[in-house]
Amino acid sequence: MTDLDAAKRTLLAELREHSLVIGEVTLSSGATAQYYVDARRALLRPAGFRAAGELIAAAAVEAGASAVGGPVMAAIPLACAAIAVPDGDDLVGFFVRRERKDHGLQRWVEGPVEAGARVLVVEDTVTTGGSAVSAIERIREQGLQIAAVLGIVDRLAGAAAAIEAAAGAPYRALVTIDELYPERPDRG
Repeated sequence: MTDLDAAKRTLLAELREHSLVIGEVTLSSGATAQYYVDARRALLRPAGFRAAGELIAAAAVEAGASAVGGPVMAAIPLACAAIAVPDGDDLVGFFVRRERKDHGLQRWVEGPVEAGARVLVVEDTVTTGGSAVSAIERIREQGLQIAAVLGIVDRLAGAAAAIEAAAGAPYRALVTIDELYPERPDRG
């Protein structure tokens, strides 16, 4: 067993314990679901943070990325986790704003990244992929090259194709809803 296998087991355990909420909720897409995955509830705890950081940094290295980031609310803890672990020493983090500021540098993408940099785009919970696709569009506008896209939890609602089409790069998830909540009522 590798350190990454142990990190995935830890991440999955943390997600199960802290992030899976059973009950009807309305998703950002407007659809309703009988469960919700709030990955931040696990990722903002020490064990989940460290495990995610190890897995994200390894994915960035594998993709040949020099930076990690994505949509603002999801990317900040994920990028921080990745650059905080030893394998992340050569990485930098960034995030994509929801709205561009009218002052300062007026950038969509904030962080120490410049045009031409290869980046790993990260998202915490992926359902339709809308947030990731919007961030990818802004990342491309800033001249960054997308090496790959990584979701922490994929709800397996069809986002992979949309994300890969927008990114022009491979997408994968660290954990799927099948692993996190295999007994869910809507499993086909």
